[in-house]
Amino acid sequence: MFRRQQRRNPHTAPNTCDSETVAGSSRRSFKVVAAAEAEAGSGKVWLVGAGPGPADLLTLRAAKLLKHADTVIYDDLLSQELVDLSSDTAELIYVGKRGGQASTPQEDINTLLVEKFRAGKQVVRLKGGCCTVFSRARPEIEALTQAGCEVELVPGVSSALAGPLSAGVCLTDRLLSRHFAVTSAHSPGSLDWSIFKGIDTLVVLMGGRKLEEVTKRLQDEAMHEATTPVAVIRSAAMEEEEIWDGTLGTIVEKTAGQQLSPCIVIVGEVVRDRLR
Repeated sequence: MFRRQQRRNPHTAPNTCDSETVAGSSRRSFKVVAAAEAEAGSGKVWLVGAGPGPADLLTLRAAKLLKHADTVIYDDLLSQELVDLSSDTAELIYVGKRGGQASTPQEDINTLLVEKFRAGKQVVRLKGGCCTVFSRARPEIEALTQAGCEVELVPGVSSALAGPLSAGVCLTDRLLSRHFAVTSAHSPGSLDWSIFKGIDTLVVLMGGRKLEEVTKRLQDEAMHEATTPVAVIRSAAMEEEEIWDGTLGTIVEKTAGQQLSPCIVIVGEVVRDRLR
């Protein structure tokens, strides 16, 4: 069901983000708050955005919480360095999801969070990107609040913003992109794609496995031209980042045979002017 991780030997894989430095001088005050909550015997859960992957794009608030958490329940993150920021004594539980692979049922994750809260634990629920953007945060929040748990939401940098930036794409532009929209391709058939007609720039998360359907629906239902520029960014902001440029009419052929997940798809004229 869950996978409890054995902490790695720090000498075998150097951590490029020093948690002692990241936490800074405010660690002491945070420890006092955490200790007071623990002494009161009440657990608490923080839903924390992990950002797009690299540890140096994690927020200071998130790093402090990781350092003092009793339990870290985390998703399929792109960087092990994020988990390594937690305390040596923290319980690490992996509950990741990745398209096309076996994953932990959401109901089991909800139950686990409630169990840890009732055990009086200070729990960080570490979720990729921003903790409430296409992250199934609502069922977790509902389960916890129904159990009487205090829940705090800690924002992270969404990959919908960081991915385009890493690829040199400006999502807005006075002439090319007066607005942008973000959607998920997890279930393309459930969306009304016609609402994207007239949208200058569209960012599609989780679009790797459904790329062909996404490009077809944008042309057939949102009336986008086949010549509309498209960029597919795999492992955005990571060292292994890879980018494919094309159009709605060519990008499927250009990425044929590639393992695209995890990826971000950007559609719009701003792609044509991206920094390379």
